[in-house]
Amino acid sequence: MVNADIEIETLAEFDQVVARGSLSGYRIQSVNLLERTFALLSADTSAAVFLGCAMEPDASVKVRADGALVFPPVPDLPFNPYRGLLYTPEELFAGLPDGYEATPDALAYAWFQETKADGDVFSSMLRSLHDDAVSDALDEHLAGARVVGVMGGHAMSRGGTDYRGAAELGRALTRSGLTVATGGGPGAMEAANLGAYLAPAPDDALTEALELLAKAPSFAPSVSDWARAAFAVRERWPAGGDSVGIPTWFYGHEPPNAFAGHVAKYFANATREDGLLARSTAGVIFLPGAAGTVQEVFDNATPNYYESRGEPTPMVLVGHDHWTEHLPVWPLLRALARGRAMESRIALVDSVDEVPGVLASMS
Repeated sequence: MVNADIEIETLAEFDQVVARGSLSGYRIQSVNLLERTFALLSADTSAAVFLGCAMEPDASVKVRADGALVFPPVPDLPFNPYRGLLYTPEELFAGLPDGYEATPDALAYAWFQETKADGDVFSSMLRSLHDDAVSDALDEHLAGARVVGVMGGHAMSRGGTDYRGAAELGRALTRSGLTVATGGGPGAMEAANLGAYLAPAPDDALTEALELLAKAPSFAPSVSDWARAAFAVRERWPAGGDSVGIPTWFYGHEPPNAFAGHVAKYFANATREDGLLARSTAGVIFLPGAAGTVQEVFDNATPNYYESRGEPTPMVLVGHDHWTEHLPVWPLLRALARGRAMESRIALVDSVDEVPGVLASMS
């Protein structure tokens, strides 16, 4: 078909296409069509694909007779494997007043724990369908954006100076026109998303927000209290800036943070990590972290070394002592880069204040 965008992900899009007379060749993704029976009975649905769309039985019979493929909704799942859009914090934390355990995020993790090792091909297929749908939605959301990744450990406390610095970094990057993308979890990741969220607010909003968050400095022992403090900040400043969080249920002990405007949450951690780094086309900033952050440094360094994704993207490590003494990643990274195109695209700085200027000089 001539139209390059053949995905329909909302009821409004469905109505617009039906008004033109045909659904032939379209992919209708996770749209509730129970009240669109007449439209389905009237429209040409040949070669259409319906992914997880609720519809009345007579409509289902008709579209199948047209030659459409129908993948019905899967009952009793705590997530939608066919979803067409990214998650929002409100969606993942729905039910939080009753405790985090009642939220869709916690229920999806519980399902994952029950099924990840049971050998059931149906469960693994559902996880794969879900993660592929999330990747598709993420690509659509980030189309045309200049994305900068901010990596760092989950253990960073809300009350510390490092947390404030990461939040100031996220704010500065967002105000410069970049889209901040993080691993979507607590600690440094939350701080960067918080900074992006408060980018439209006055500078002193950050200080007030940090005071509210300090009432629950960590997601342990209570994820519920930790998340409620975040939503209190969101209620105080409801018109927040956008950023992306890309967390995983693989690390179920790490809840997603509530400050990323859009959340791409995955079951497969490898898919999530590679996708996060590959989409950070404006560079990646590595705040102090432990094993997970070290892994991300070299996951990003490898395609830069081989130029398998094209021209190397900037890599900025923050914290001289951390990356040279505590975890001596910088000497190895510099040795790898020597004599290659990526050599001019790596930097080590002491402070987050230096990052925007260094990043701009390498872009």
